[in-house]
Amino acid sequence: MSSREFGPWDEAEIDFSDGIERLDLGGLLVKATPGVDVQVQADEATGSVTQLTFAQPGAAVQVQPYAAPKSGGMWQDVRGQIRSSITKSGGLVEEVNGTFGVELQTQVTGDDGKMQPARFAGIDGARWFLRAVFLGAAAKPGPEADILEGLVRDLVVVRGGDAMPVGAPIPMKLPNSPASHSAPAVLPDGRPILAPFIRGPELTETR
Repeated sequence: MSSREFGPWDEAEIDFSDGIERLDLGGLLVKATPGVDVQVQADEATGSVTQLTFAQPGAAVQVQPYAAPKSGGMWQDVRGQIRSSITKSGGLVEEVNGTFGVELQTQVTGDDGKMQPARFAGIDGARWFLRAVFLGAAAKPGPEADILEGLVRDLVVVRGGDAMPVGAPIPMKLPNSPASHSAPAVLPDGRPILAPFIRGPELTETR
């Protein structure tokens, strides 16, 4: 099972008089972290965020919140989908015990056709599930991973009270203040960190 003892948090668990400044992205509230850029990809017509990436030199983490059943346990099902998808596409998958409980350590084919490391973590919350994909240097233990794991721990998920199908992405929006950066995160050799191409009922993203 995934552990939420130290976050990420549900909005009901937060005292918003704590004085912490958080960027409002709708379904996620993000605590500012020095040295980390917030890269937002959005649908120009609707303003809906379709991809959210936190990046620093040579490392990044992509996050997406989903609606989940009250009983939780969604990460166990999603892990199977990810494992099957990566294996079928010729990648490598190993199940490991990581910072967020059971994680998937993988090698996936990026858009450039080259293999890149990616570490998948899943956190089951209160009627929500958060998927985090650590890329580049953050895919393995080290200072880059520590910083981005801390950022994920500080996230606040705003599920809302509306009925949503299990596995539906929780809507996110562009922040009121500028936060997106057009330059992608890059690996030490200058190659961009590319999103792993993963399909599945709970993992489909709008492009």
